[in-house]
Amino acid sequence: MPSESDSLHAGPISPRSDSHFSHSLAPAVAASQFVYWLRSVAPYIHNFRHRTFVVGFPGELVQAGRLNALIQDIALLTALGIRIVVVHGCRPQVEEQLRLRGLEGRFAQGMRITDSPALECLKEASGEIRLDIEAAFSQGLPNTPMANSAIRVISGNLVSARPVGIVQGVDFQHTGLVRKIDRAAIRSALDYGSVVLLSPLGFSPTGEAFNLSMEDVAVATAIALDADKLIFLTELPGMQSASGEVLSEISEANARALLASNDALQPSEAARGYLSAALRAAEGGVERSHLVPFDTDGSLLLELFLHNGVGSMVVEETLEALREATIDDVGGILSIIRPLEDDGTLVRREPGTVERDIERFSVIEHDGVIFGCAALFPFPESSMGEMACVAVNPGAQGQGDGERLLRHIEQRARAAGLKRLFVLTTRT
Repeated sequence: MPSESDSLHAGPISPRSDSHFSHSLAPAVAASQFVYWLRSVAPYIHNFRHRTFVVGFPGELVQAGRLNALIQDIALLTALGIRIVVVHGCRPQVEEQLRLRGLEGRFAQGMRITDSPALECLKEASGEIRLDIEAAFSQGLPNTPMANSAIRVISGNLVSARPVGIVQGVDFQHTGLVRKIDRAAIRSALDYGSVVLLSPLGFSPTGEAFNLSMEDVAVATAIALDADKLIFLTELPGMQSASGEVLSEISEANARALLASNDALQPSEAARGYLSAALRAAEGGVERSHLVPFDTDGSLLLELFLHNGVGSMVVEETLEALREATIDDVGGILSIIRPLEDDGTLVRREPGTVERDIERFSVIEHDGVIFGCAALFPFPESSMGEMACVAVNPGAQGQGDGERLLRHIEQRARAAGLKRLFVLTTRT
């Protein structure tokens, strides 16, 4: 998730202008931006390959006209080797079908009471959205070499359900709860490179259909598959604190505190529903759950490939750590310092040199990816130390990580009994 660096937001990859000045600089600027962007996202691409993501979205996304753009982004993730399960909702579409029939939806305890007419409306609305999704995936990736490479979509009776029954005197009729996810069938489809599509419908062993919530299907699927991420594309602007600040990362403990407080969380039942779903997923072993606003173009990609994302991620504990480097961090350190070595900001260090001096380095790690580093080379005979290789990934700049590294090196120097720090520069 993101620190939105200037390099990622400086403009389009191929700027166009009528001025000779812009034409003469555009290729160099575009190339530089592209290189910075690729270096920033490459660790994520490597880390996400062959991982399993469950992506759920409500019917409001379809209603807002965002479906085709989302499917293109999911197709791109599939092309990168990410295994995707899509779960769609259809609440507003069901309401529209009821309205056309002169009926009104009935709710109790936050759930729809699904009588036979409502179930028929659900089947029609769900079927229409499912066909739209399959058609969108059949386009491949427009304006790319994969434009004619249709992505296979697998759906079917992969979710078994049971009735909610009578709760506090209310008969919920055809409203159900997830009983079981056909994990083996879904994994088999994912192994063949297909996208699996699940609707908010489940079936009993006797063939009865039940209305399920998109959130419950997505959570149950993520838990059953031991998914690496559960991602909800929501109609909300983001989980917010009492001051209105979007919370980019929420620990499980803080999420429970937000749900317990009527003041700290935006006054939306939908917000509470998504956060509760993320907590259920976490309790079931899903390490990362994301709540991402769908009204931002490309929000799914921005959430996954920017340091702080554009939504809120619910995790067991904070993902960022400032720690001493190990031999496994050599590659990450080299990827950060190489651009600064290439432009002359840092003195070039060969991989063997970094490996030899690895105990001198400290790193900032976020979600398994190295985003910053610094080194301390002590000279105890003079009670001095050299601070070297201070660098932060361009995609994570502006978040105070450089200052954190500086303070950490100062603490290491004091612990080593050093009195002064100095920095050698390549510039005069």
